[in-house]
Amino acid sequence: MITELYTERLHLRKMALADAPYLYSIWSDPDVTKFMNIEGFTDQSQAVDIINYLDTLAQEGKAYRYSIIEKESNRVIGSCGYNTIDFENEKTEIGYDLAKSYWGKGFAAEALSALINQAFHSLQLNRVEAKVEPENVDSIKLLSKLNFTFEGTLRQYEKSKGNFIDLCMYSRLVTD
Repeated sequence: MITELYTERLHLRKMALADAPYLYSIWSDPDVTKFMNIEGFTDQSQAVDIINYLDTLAQEGKAYRYSIIEKESNRVIGSCGYNTIDFENEKTEIGYDLAKSYWGKGFAAEALSALINQAFHSLQLNRVEAKVEPENVDSIKLLSKLNFTFEGTLRQYEKSKGNFIDLCMYSRLVTD
């Protein structure tokens, strides 16, 4: 797996333990975690635990997560990556989050474009998926902007914060 990706304004690099304070700050914001399948963090050790867990998945080739760093400030402003990687079926599911102060500035689209490009060209995958809560209008707009196709609603697909939630399935194929 490529450990670093670069875009015009961003540096995506494999998530590291040193990122824990920055990611804790992001993942403790209830506006950021509103549509994530985690409760807002209350202690930095939770960020450390997640980073360690994601590192284990990366070593097993099952998932891979990048910290998103704004080049200009050299600050961690979010994370993105492959929540699952299925090489047998040549597909992956992407996920992403961004500090609220960076919303609406095109950073998520820029980071995801790099991920999608890597998925299709370096990893030789056929399909990139994203599952989004129907109420997450901003994420749905982002996926539409990136030419993802809405495939349908997965009813009561998973439990999040104690409740069953619907998820909308979006995908983009290498041929799209």
